[in-house]
Amino acid sequence: MAKIFVLDTNIILHDYKSVRQFQDNDIVIPIAVIEELDKFKKGNDALSFNARAFMRDINKLTERKAFGPRGVPLGGKLGYIKIEPNHPFAPEFQDLFRDDIQDHRILSTAMWVRDQHPGQFVALVTKDINLRLKAKAAGMEAQDYLRGRVDDEVMDSLEREVIVVEDASSEAVQKLAYGQDNCLPWKEVASKEPRPNQLYKFSFGGETVCGRYDAARKVIALVRSHTAYGIRPRNDEQKFALDACLNPAIPLVSLTGGAGTGKTLLALAAALEQAEDYDQIILSRPTVVLGGQDIGFLPGDQKSKMGPYVQPLMDNLDVIKRCFKPGSKQALKIEAMLKDERLLISPLAYIRGRSLGKVYFIVDEAQNLTPHEVKTIITRAGEGTKMVFTGDVFQIDQPYLDQWSNGLTHLGEKMKGQALFEHVFLRKGERSPLSDIAAKLL
Repeated sequence: MAKIFVLDTNIILHDYKSVRQFQDNDIVIPIAVIEELDKFKKGNDALSFNARAFMRDINKLTERKAFGPRGVPLGGKLGYIKIEPNHPFAPEFQDLFRDDIQDHRILSTAMWVRDQHPGQFVALVTKDINLRLKAKAAGMEAQDYLRGRVDDEVMDSLEREVIVVEDASSEAVQKLAYGQDNCLPWKEVASKEPRPNQLYKFSFGGETVCGRYDAARKVIALVRSHTAYGIRPRNDEQKFALDACLNPAIPLVSLTGGAGTGKTLLALAAALEQAEDYDQIILSRPTVVLGGQDIGFLPGDQKSKMGPYVQPLMDNLDVIKRCFKPGSKQALKIEAMLKDERLLISPLAYIRGRSLGKVYFIVDEAQNLTPHEVKTIITRAGEGTKMVFTGDVFQIDQPYLDQWSNGLTHLGEKMKGQALFEHVFLRKGERSPLSDIAAKLL
């Protein structure tokens, strides 16, 4: 007997194809969900896109068809889908859920569906933790939507991507650190060929030598400590990060880590160091706001609207400018690039439909993006473009994303092992001793 899954609005806004991810089981969409989706149909962000795409899909499925007792078929070997009118709570639950809100309408409809199908498995699927708790309190089966969710084992591997080698021979490490080509064959330190851009730390004489597996040459190459526009790495992870951001052979980079680890600063310094190799440097970050208001709610032009959101990017730019004297060649170059819009701060909402050719594109706070939004951004990359995504997967401001399902985690899991991609997890905070101890103790 087919199972029945009642979907909440946030599932569709997260993945408009979600109705096709339940195999041969049946889907029920409460009318309250359709009413909520109607509020999202206008706009340029991913939520609006998903709402419109879902409504078009449902309209196509139901064209010239009426909902039968089970609904209409989804096609193929899938089940049926049905839009169910709102139903009130049973009398014994009406005092428990007094507020007339959409969440309660969705829950009451799910419970009504369950009562109409005794002996059949019925579950409410929602990414809203509070609604799941309310459902469980009322005896209703409630589940999270797990498609696209990264396993804990994968999360751990993304934080331990650097292999520490302590038993390598001194000859091999000396060849890497001081040899003519600063590289060594991977067979000298590994039993099987590493994945592309695998990072290594070799202990040698009380010091650490860093390396990266170059899949094109089949060797582990030395990772040097570069300086980019006055910024020099302070630890090994920052050394890996800056090397990746400066490497033209790696067009896609993700940098994750806590506050003050230098993710955005290193990406911006690397971009400025290579400014002559790109037509434009674009900085952007998701405009996560309260109350469901987008940047159009704020007064002023696009630059004024983006001001509150991009101030952290400007703070990093000021750190780089302070590395040079006022009026110096480097400081004047930054001002000229801002004036000529060769260094541009742009809203992510306007990226859809663009083709970014020969651009150094930095996306800050990427943990607030959905996997679909990350895909949309990367597919805009034209010839000669480099993209750097930075963020902290433990500081997410979007209500229906978490450390396992956000776009930044999804990017690291799906692109791992690709020669065009490198991921670096930065562990140590370098903003200040105060910031570092607060991050650890508070």
